[in-house]
Amino acid sequence: MSGRTKQAIPSTPRVISPSPTPSEQDGTGQDGYSGPMTRSAARRRLATPLPVEEDIEEDESPELSRARTRSRSPIDTRKVAQLSPRKTSRMASSALQPIAATAATTTAIATPNGSTGEKAPETNGHLSPPTPSLYYGWSWRDFSRSPSPLGLIPIHRHWRTFVHKHEVPRKALHVSIGFFVVWLYLSGTQTYSVCPYLMGALIPIAAVDVVRHHYQPFNRFYVKVLGALMRESEFSGYNGVIFYLLGAWTALYFFPKDVGVMATLLLSWCDTAASTFGRLYGRYTPRLRRGKSLAGSSAAFLVGIGTAVYFWGWLAPTKGPFPGDENFMFTGTLRLPQLLADAVGLAPAKATISGGLALGVMSLWSGFVAAASEVVDLFGWDDNLTIPVLSGLGIWGFLKVFG
Repeated sequence: MSGRTKQAIPSTPRVISPSPTPSEQDGTGQDGYSGPMTRSAARRRLATPLPVEEDIEEDESPELSRARTRSRSPIDTRKVAQLSPRKTSRMASSALQPIAATAATTTAIATPNGSTGEKAPETNGHLSPPTPSLYYGWSWRDFSRSPSPLGLIPIHRHWRTFVHKHEVPRKALHVSIGFFVVWLYLSGTQTYSVCPYLMGALIPIAAVDVVRHHYQPFNRFYVKVLGALMRESEFSGYNGVIFYLLGAWTALYFFPKDVGVMATLLLSWCDTAASTFGRLYGRYTPRLRRGKSLAGSSAAFLVGIGTAVYFWGWLAPTKGPFPGDENFMFTGTLRLPQLLADAVGLAPAKATISGGLALGVMSLWSGFVAAASEVVDLFGWDDNLTIPVLSGLGIWGFLKVFG
């Protein structure tokens, strides 16, 4: 045994973890000594781990040290700033609480390697997406006829096709106002005598609409009673009846009798035709802008032509004249302005058309202004206001030049 050399046992190399353990930090590792410790103290030490402190070497660049620190940290302790939405009204925020709760429960889809991939599609509690203006406060776009969601008005859920999709009660009211205007004309009522009644209905309806936006229980009662005549976008927006009355009042108050009556009829019948045929066949035709298709505009154009032929070609000549008809702007004759006739070398007799040809030109122009005013987006205002105003301006300006 004395001749044999005793081989030394190699020491086990010590492996240091990139992130120091709590035992290394408080000096209780292999090089330190840990005294007796009760079980409760051990549980408290394990439950509250000490923060990781890493020494940055002098020859290490700040970029590498920052990347190294982030890679070693099991949890990113930085707080991510949350996105704060714009302030909404008390009624809109309370009405959208179920929507926000549903969106908040949306989680990410986990990938096999443990990381998160694309987020799951968010749901808002409706069957179709609501408008952005419904969430982020008031804007001029609240006046526009944006796509209506589903889920706010109870009757729209029970009558999805009859009330929500095709809006039959709303369209019936829309069309009936045109026939009411015809009845007023046949009774000899003057346009200036109708304006006080329109304003008398506009003020209380607008006041009620403002009140319901500030008092949610009243708004629920309001939509429960009149929900069949409303779009669900009007739950948090303003009722289209307000702009209908305002547009009709503007047309009848500022324009001559025939122009004002024609503008109101175009609002009643052309807008309904554009909405109906646009919903039915708009998917098969090119889209002119958001919510407006060639099918709807073509329907408005054709109905506008028929409305002009009906009023100026049959109703006014056969049932009239009534008081005020002597102030009609269109009397069956159209002529080129004298300056334009002289420029092209036409005699006054040849620069004038009358009869069926003049009625045809006037009808085509009426159909064009009806379709154009239905398509145009004027500051996002509701087309119940823009159609009669723009149509009246178009017809009035045309007759000022050629009438």
